[in-house]
Amino acid sequence: MQNVATEPRGEELSLAERAYRAIRDRLVMLEIRPGAPINEDQLAQSLGVGRTPVREALKRLQYERLIATYPRRGTFATDVNITDLAHISEVRQELEPLAAAQAARRATATDRATLTAVRRELESVDPRRQDATELMHLDLSVHRAIYAATHNPYLEDTLVRHDNLATRIWCLFIDRLSDMAGHVAEHGPLLDAIVSGDPDQAAQLARSHVEGFERAIRGAI
Repeated sequence: MQNVATEPRGEELSLAERAYRAIRDRLVMLEIRPGAPINEDQLAQSLGVGRTPVREALKRLQYERLIATYPRRGTFATDVNITDLAHISEVRQELEPLAAAQAARRATATDRATLTAVRRELESVDPRRQDATELMHLDLSVHRAIYAATHNPYLEDTLVRHDNLATRIWCLFIDRLSDMAGHVAEHGPLLDAIVSGDPDQAAQLARSHVEGFERAIRGAI
């Protein structure tokens, strides 16, 4: 207890953020299965942190609809409901094109270097060797890099939350989706448009990508 009490505030925040990101991605990738109970002690042990950072992370994740707490029952990973697809897509079809256009307008030299690096990673994808989990992580990386380049924290937070929920649906049907590598590779022209500063083309490609995602999921149901 003494060690925890004397930790610097900045370090404590860093641990909380680390716990949040790790637990969030386990939930998004369905490594923590929908409906599974959330055990604070087990999470703290697996992450090598105390219970306080885990508790702080779980508060944020409840707000993001990735976990739910029920009186006298405990905390659980939320279920993945295909009925949510239409609601999530409705939001993303409006905001993903906006984010892509704003990223094309506002991306700094550092942002463009990051997006270019992600673009190179896309080019190296070999659909014959790349497993589904690696492709999903790459997809998340692309979206998060674009959102960060908007320099609008409210837009970024909203889209990260909705992309996380969409990714959970994708993971649920991963075995039925035949061209995951092709879907991820679609980001190439989108990244090119953003890096070259073409907001109209970026917006059009982003909208097409979201619509294609919904069609692919509905086709797999």
